[in-house]
Amino acid sequence: MNLASSSRRGKQARRSDMETMRERFAKLLLGEDMSGGEKGVTSALALSNAITNLADSMFGDQVKLQPMDLKRKKIWRKEMDWLLSVVDHIVQFVPSTQVAKTGDFTEIMVTKKRDDLLINIPALRKLDSVLLETLDKFKDHKDFWYVPKDVENTENNGDWRKDEKCWLPVVKVPSDGLTEESRKFLRSQKESVAQVLKAATAINALVLSEMHIPDNYIDSLPKKGKTSLGDFLYKSITDEYFDPGYFLSSLDLSSKHKVLDLKNRIEASMVIWKRKMNHKEQWGSFVSLEKRELFEVRVETILAMLKQKVPEIIQSSLEISKIKNNKDVGHAILESYSRVLESLASKIMTRIDGVLEADVLVHIQLMEEAERRSESDAEPEYEKNEKVVSAVTPNSTKLADLIGWSFSSDTEHSLTSDVELVHEAEQEKDIMKSPFRIQPMKLSYLAKLEKLRSPSERH
Repeated sequence: MNLASSSRRGKQARRSDMETMRERFAKLLLGEDMSGGEKGVTSALALSNAITNLADSMFGDQVKLQPMDLKRKKIWRKEMDWLLSVVDHIVQFVPSTQVAKTGDFTEIMVTKKRDDLLINIPALRKLDSVLLETLDKFKDHKDFWYVPKDVENTENNGDWRKDEKCWLPVVKVPSDGLTEESRKFLRSQKESVAQVLKAATAINALVLSEMHIPDNYIDSLPKKGKTSLGDFLYKSITDEYFDPGYFLSSLDLSSKHKVLDLKNRIEASMVIWKRKMNHKEQWGSFVSLEKRELFEVRVETILAMLKQKVPEIIQSSLEISKIKNNKDVGHAILESYSRVLESLASKIMTRIDGVLEADVLVHIQLMEEAERRSESDAEPEYEKNEKVVSAVTPNSTKLADLIGWSFSSDTEHSLTSDVELVHEAEQEKDIMKSPFRIQPMKLSYLAKLEKLRSPSERH
């Protein structure tokens, strides 16, 4: 009875999967236009959009370091297998030999999976598995947890995440921070994901470089690379002494839009310079071939460093134009698959950095509290000395108290003045005895007469 019901459920599940797969491929064949009209896109773009939309629906809600839901993971792997099955039919002809029954060798052409797909598809599947396994490793973590954003805003220590997206939960760590074992684990997972990100980025950049540049993009470019870059960027890149790190540090990259604008300008200038190198008759008379090649290497270096510095950068105008006008299904699959894995790896790295940042902030708070506690406990040295002196002689007795004299405040002030006068007289005696004392000025006869003259008031 149970076997029959389980087999019935299995048949229903397979039938449901077949219906879903037919719907997916019908949409791909119609170019996402289910009406069958002329609004459909190419098969390559439809397949690229299908992989992108599937990844968004599966990983769009992955805002925590936790395993992926089993049902969603199953759907992701199953539908990716459907979409990647197209690769098995993208082949190329290669020469081969065939042995006849008579023993004769005949040269024939046989089909073989395309080289780039044969190498990169298994590599991307491996990267996909590594990322999902990384999320699975956070199943039993207890050293950090998440709280909703609105709950965090009501607490005193929730101000440090006010600049983040409002729908992201806030990561919390224990009051004494993470354990050393947890820190090592997080750092090792971050390094592993960083390697995945590096590999996915390299595959994506290679595929995009092999795509044809559309004519409509070329027509929209200015005639000179200097016009695309602007005076400041052009002077910086074409300067005799060029440092790409210093160049990027001198620019304002505070927002994604500014980074995207810089990327668009540099890619446009690179396309212009490459076209001029391929059409020598269109060169200007001021720039040599060696300098063109040097400038091209510089802008490629800047783009690579910019991609590493801002991994979540938006697609540029050149990349969007290439993807939209691409007709190679193999390139479309490789580009979209590597791009979604690159996005997922970058998201996981950001979540790990969030946990490590929360741990650092907790340690900073602990250090500040320890400093405040030490400052409140430790008193200044002079206060301690005063307390010691007052403890030794709490009621010091004066000579006048022993004799029995009593003075008022005025009398004490006059006594103090008399003592000061005696002290000043002794200082004057010392000055008179000193060999360097000032001699009195001798007056001349006329000066004496002038001094004896009567004042003007008496006349």
